[in-house]
Amino acid sequence: MLTKIKSLFGAQDMTEGRPLKVIARFAFPLLIGNLAQQLYSTVDSIVVGEYCSVARNGYNGVDALSAVGVSSPIINLLLVLFMAISTGAGILVAQYFGARDKERLSTCVGTAVTLVFFSSLLITALGVPLSRPLLELINTPEKYFDMAAAYLQIIFIGILGSAFYNIISGILRGLGDSFYPLVYLLVSAGLNIVLDIWFVASLGWGVQGVAWATIIAQAVSAILCLIRLTRMQDVVTVNRQTLIPDRTAGVQILRLGLPSGLTQAIFSLAMVFVQSLTNQMADFVPAVNVAIMRVDGFAILPAFTFGLAISTYIGQNLGAGREDRLKPGQRAALGLSLGISGIIVLALLLFGKQLIEIFINEANTDPIVYRHVVDLGGRGLRILAVGYIAMAIAQIYGGTLRAAGDTLSTMVISLITTVIVRVPLAYLMAYLTRSEEWPNGHPDALFFSLLCSWLLNALLTYIRFRQGKWKRIRLVEST
Repeated sequence: MLTKIKSLFGAQDMTEGRPLKVIARFAFPLLIGNLAQQLYSTVDSIVVGEYCSVARNGYNGVDALSAVGVSSPIINLLLVLFMAISTGAGILVAQYFGARDKERLSTCVGTAVTLVFFSSLLITALGVPLSRPLLELINTPEKYFDMAAAYLQIIFIGILGSAFYNIISGILRGLGDSFYPLVYLLVSAGLNIVLDIWFVASLGWGVQGVAWATIIAQAVSAILCLIRLTRMQDVVTVNRQTLIPDRTAGVQILRLGLPSGLTQAIFSLAMVFVQSLTNQMADFVPAVNVAIMRVDGFAILPAFTFGLAISTYIGQNLGAGREDRLKPGQRAALGLSLGISGIIVLALLLFGKQLIEIFINEANTDPIVYRHVVDLGGRGLRILAVGYIAMAIAQIYGGTLRAAGDTLSTMVISLITTVIVRVPLAYLMAYLTRSEEWPNGHPDALFFSLLCSWLLNALLTYIRFRQGKWKRIRLVEST
């Protein structure tokens, strides 16, 4: 049985076969894996929301949920260098694999792994001491400031495991192997759930407990992925020699990845400003935002999954010189992504409030605060619902651009939609919706501004794709 599953979902050559079939076969385990990965942050949020109480921890679930939420933009901000390496390596791996160039593929993989190792050490060195100053910068409320600082510092101490899992699983997917990253991630997600419940519900460690559970589980998944990569000797060679950074490969990885890394930096910095606005609205608004973003993490997965799938598909076929397969693959991926996203939109419209209630323990929460969180959360999901259709479109065409090496345009589009549109619009809407109840603006401003940025992103990405300049980029010559 395992052999049959591996034959269906193991390393795949996407330059042959019916595009719809090979994309669906590649994307299905990838989607399951992304769902499992999303469980990390979601289970963390559910556990602290349900099991933290004033009697046991000195703070309630809403405050604990807020502490975890305010940390996210800071974590993302300090992961910029890692994101650049991961993106650049993923593009080259897919194209070298498609071109059957094992030597340069091995050099690229070894260089990427070494760069991620040293960048992770740098992130830890910066993240731990900067945690408290950055939380002060975004006006984190005093009532859960210490919790957020402790959570951040633990996550940064264990960032190496997360970095290694993401880069190596990305390399494996670039080689067409979405099966083993899925298996390892399912094991890790299951371990994370067990540790979350043990550390928080049984031992009473609170917010620090979910942080330790996360980094331990991610370290396990990283080790498993590394073992798998070293055993793929027929495809890629990973040894002491290939782990020595190659200057040419390193420059090419960073050249391709820096636009995406800068995009992530811009996005994360913008989210820091948005988080600062969120923190000023009311003590419980960050908890509303966390609950919505956890649901959002699942809702947006089909768009991101098929975006990753089409990126690997386009990369392999460009590397193999199979331009005739590009358009059929794009159409197949777009149809699959839109179909699943449409179902998700319907679910959000019908069951938004019920989804928010999963993250809050009514018995441990002030009744007025509980009702505010649930009502605002359900309303926020309804506002964002149509945006998932736009994201499905943006990810397919954006994935095509990135696979071809046109990462600069996606950076510019993100700059426009996030910095020039989303952040100023959020502050403007907050200013216009000030009232006696909401002196610093209504939380709806956060979600309407996000929706507008998504819609604009889809439009600009499609326009760039239609210009066709990405077709003339050649990073790897086919053999």
